[in-house]
Amino acid sequence: MDLIENYTYYLKLERGVAANTIVNYLYDLEKFQTFLKDDVPLEQATENHIRAFIYCIANFLAPTTQARILSSLNHFYNFLILQNTISQNPVTFIELPKITRKLPVVLSVDEIEALQNVINKKDELGLRNDTIIEVLYSCGLRVSELVQLKLSDLFFADGFIRVLGKGTKQRLVPITRTAMQKITTYITQVRQHIKVKPQAQDVLFLNRRGNQLTRAMIFTILKNLAIQAGVNKNISPHTLRHSFATHLLENGADLRAIQMLLGHESITTTEIYLHLDKSKLKEEIEKYHPWNNKSVGLL
Repeated sequence: MDLIENYTYYLKLERGVAANTIVNYLYDLEKFQTFLKDDVPLEQATENHIRAFIYCIANFLAPTTQARILSSLNHFYNFLILQNTISQNPVTFIELPKITRKLPVVLSVDEIEALQNVINKKDELGLRNDTIIEVLYSCGLRVSELVQLKLSDLFFADGFIRVLGKGTKQRLVPITRTAMQKITTYITQVRQHIKVKPQAQDVLFLNRRGNQLTRAMIFTILKNLAIQAGVNKNISPHTLRHSFATHLLENGADLRAIQMLLGHESITTTEIYLHLDKSKLKEEIEKYHPWNNKSVGLL
């Protein structure tokens, strides 16, 4: 237990890992410990133990989940090396499962407007939900970033909001005039009339009881709106983030700029949005290649 507690403190205080990520890391360790039973302590696990574990979970877990669990174990054993508890990481030579990268579900502009059109904007919750969709889509936020958004993060005079991303890394994201107007309306007409709990005084989006909205509640809101709007896609808050990035790219935005707006550490994460159709790629070549209009002489 002391080992796990020390690891938790290390992730939280030294690495600044987000709370949700820490929960996932510890859950993955618990899975592995359950597999080992009481026969082998975590710190004494070998490469063979890990191979047997991955072989076992491969029967019922997707390759992406297997890869995430291996990543969790890798972080843990690297920590043990730093603590001089072990000398070699047993995960080092384990190959990651082959992952077929799925293209993200994306909504059209019309579908996003359809979600907003079914909202009763005369209702207080309707005003809030409409504002949530506007902010998610126009700023490309993760759901965790949205629920943590604070009043003190709004810099409307400069046209930016401050976002707390993965690993508690902050970034400034431009915000549209429409989103600013909707947030202002929500604050003055809805939030101002809620009896806010002490721990949520600075939180922007609240539930009716004055507490911070949960991620699960945002999922539920979107699922219900999709049903009402007749949007027959399996959507989540992340779908609006995917749509934000895709629409920017399709309209000529630079991939590096999109990377910064989304808060991706690596450009390879952002490259998934390069799922343009062939006609779009053909247009790009014809428009931008310097030799496109070059005359070809007959031989």
